[in-house]
Amino acid sequence: MMKRKAVKRIMAIFIVAITIIINSNIIAEANNDGQKTFDIMFMHDVHSHLESFNTIIDGKDANIGGLARIKTLINQQKEKNPNTLVVDGGDFSMGTLYQTLFESDASELRMLGEIGVEVTTFGNHEYDYRSKGLYNMLESAKNSGEALPQIVVSNIDKSVTNEGAELLMKGMDDYGVEEYTIIKKGDVKIAVFGIFGKDALKCAPTCELGFVDPIESAKETVKKIKENEEPDMIVCLSHSGVNENVDKSEDEQLAMKVPDIDVIISAHSHTESKEAKIHGNTVVVSCGEYGKNLGSLSLKQKEDGRWELENYELIRIDNSIEEDTATKEKIDYFGELIDEKYLSKYGYTKDEIVGNSLWSFNPLKDMSYIHEEMQLGNILADSYIYTVSQINGKDGEKPDVAIVPSGIIRETIVTGNISVNDIFNIFPLGIGKDKTVGYPLINVYLTGSELKTLCEVDASVSDLMKTARLFMSGLSFEFNPNRLILNKVTDTYITDLNGNRTELEDDKLYSVLSDLYSAQMLSSVTDMSKGILKIQPKFKDGTIIETQDDFENCIVYDGENELKLWDAVARYISSFDKDNNGISQISEYYKTTHDRKIVNDSKSIKSLLEKPNKIAIALVVIIIVFIILIVVIVRIVIKVMKKRKIKQ
Repeated sequence: MMKRKAVKRIMAIFIVAITIIINSNIIAEANNDGQKTFDIMFMHDVHSHLESFNTIIDGKDANIGGLARIKTLINQQKEKNPNTLVVDGGDFSMGTLYQTLFESDASELRMLGEIGVEVTTFGNHEYDYRSKGLYNMLESAKNSGEALPQIVVSNIDKSVTNEGAELLMKGMDDYGVEEYTIIKKGDVKIAVFGIFGKDALKCAPTCELGFVDPIESAKETVKKIKENEEPDMIVCLSHSGVNENVDKSEDEQLAMKVPDIDVIISAHSHTESKEAKIHGNTVVVSCGEYGKNLGSLSLKQKEDGRWELENYELIRIDNSIEEDTATKEKIDYFGELIDEKYLSKYGYTKDEIVGNSLWSFNPLKDMSYIHEEMQLGNILADSYIYTVSQINGKDGEKPDVAIVPSGIIRETIVTGNISVNDIFNIFPLGIGKDKTVGYPLINVYLTGSELKTLCEVDASVSDLMKTARLFMSGLSFEFNPNRLILNKVTDTYITDLNGNRTELEDDKLYSVLSDLYSAQMLSSVTDMSKGILKIQPKFKDGTIIETQDDFENCIVYDGENELKLWDAVARYISSFDKDNNGISQISEYYKTTHDRKIVNDSKSIKSLLEKPNKIAIALVVIIIVFIILIVVIVRIVIKVMKKRKIKQ
């Protein structure tokens, strides 16, 4: 009898305990007040930065980023909340040596799957490899048999048909790309859809797909989701971006005009938003580029079914975070493939040390936001002239000028050893005629007059379009930012590394080095300025270069290989004097600047008016004529009014 009572008591205690555990779980899941909670971790614009890299953060050298570190944080978050959603906003490719495996091995997309990213979308740089390249990447990823993120993009215009678009649509169908996907996490049902923005499309000149208006498409997609899926939450992966001007901020406009979206992961603009932007019930968040940060947000559902932000932070990915071993091993595997499939062609390995610097160069952002000469611009431009001169030999032509726009520079040089990997990160963009990753150098010719115009473009236009900041070798100029636009340059001349100065001859042709993309952009200056500024790249005989094929015929080769920008820099850095360990030390010449771009900030009348160019004179004449016309019209009106008064 006593035993039965004891058993009953034990059973009762057990039942009570189970009830308490179940109830506590329910309470915990419902956030103690009957309301659902939800966590999201996100990133975007990783640009092939699978491993950590060296850069400058807040004025200090730093080793930052890396998917192995990010995986550690995701694992820790999943231990706290297994139902956390992990997403990516696109531009996962184009930025490091890992992009050389984009087509053959789909390293970026496979690594997103490896760390647990569940959904991603396409950014504009996924189209840099052209339709065939993106198709090959999708096929390689699918054929790997590995866990991959779902890809979503909802505003493709399927009525646009061409060979490239049809190939891409086949690749997307094979992979399983959808307009949106539904994910169930615990008791929360989430719809995730993708958007490709207007500016992103402008930045994808090789994209052969058509796209409909992102906001109108989002309205239709959200309507479809709500009618067919009845989700608790709608998340948009938008490769559109934000802007300081709300009227030009695509994702903030999206939030305001499609208010049923709960969360917008805003990619493309590389914005690092320390605080979320909230419009109505829509949260807009961005974590910056290259995997420097991992975004984290927690939301709580309100009584009306919408969500409010409870917590938001950007977690800096630095060396205080331990790397996940399995993830690191897989990244290393892809690193070995880079050596085998790409770098062997150029005689390098990824981690090979080519030089050392005893100081850091200027931070990358300074090159866009500070309008003056920079050490990094100098060494990059000088590397063009050095390497091409070495290839041409003693009896060959020595280029006169090299031009490097800030828009193609993606990283700087920090203190310490410099690897091939570090150098490639400076110039990772583009492909050449050979369909191999990396923009090649090309050799064109400009007149002295056009070189002066080029300096004026830098002085007058680059404050409006910061990717047009120009850094030069062999060409120096002085400008006054206070002068009339298109009349800011007061002196331009040819120089060498010893500071010897030669005056430009307006009609003489000068040999100019630049990258394939930027040289093509030079020819657009004439059209964009409506003929006010004239720059027309030419062949050595003076014939104007007009077509893509013409530009490709100006590519610099070393043997059978195109001379890639990063290779030119690697060769130049490795040419400096060696230390006791046999490592090249960057010359102290590059510790400072050398008056290649002199800024005269004087506001004196003399400084503002001296040495006017033809454009300034023409503008002054137009202004004078306009004033005269106004005076004449006023006098005529006064005379007419007087006559009317007399008649009255």
